[in-house]
Amino acid sequence: MAMSLAMKLTTCVVLMCMVVGAPLAQAITCGQVASSVAPCIPYLRSGGAVPTGCCNGVRSLNSQASNTANRQAVCKCLVSAAGNFPGLKPNLVSGLPSACGVSLPFKISTSTNCNR
Repeated sequence: MAMSLAMKLTTCVVLMCMVVGAPLAQAITCGQVASSVAPCIPYLRSGGAVPTGCCNGVRSLNSQASNTANRQAVCKCLVSAAGNFPGLKPNLVSGLPSACGVSLPFKISTSTNCNR
């Protein structure tokens, strides 16, 4: 159950991170994505202070998703996981990259098309 929650949150965060990253030779897995964004779930549900572990995970995903294939993989993991976590607030999801000091050229959303 905890993994499902982590996967949902991961989907949201990965969407934002996958577009920003630098090239990586190794593929990113949904498990890695889920682990990176799991600390963000409480914040994405209720707001407040963004946990340090959450921003560390967001920044880590951003640097790992350094090529198109990895960005798309992260995006798909996040979108898939988001459906498993009820109560995520869209405004907090879309603002998470900025709250963690990560700049993305697009808005993060569960409706993001990961193939673009």
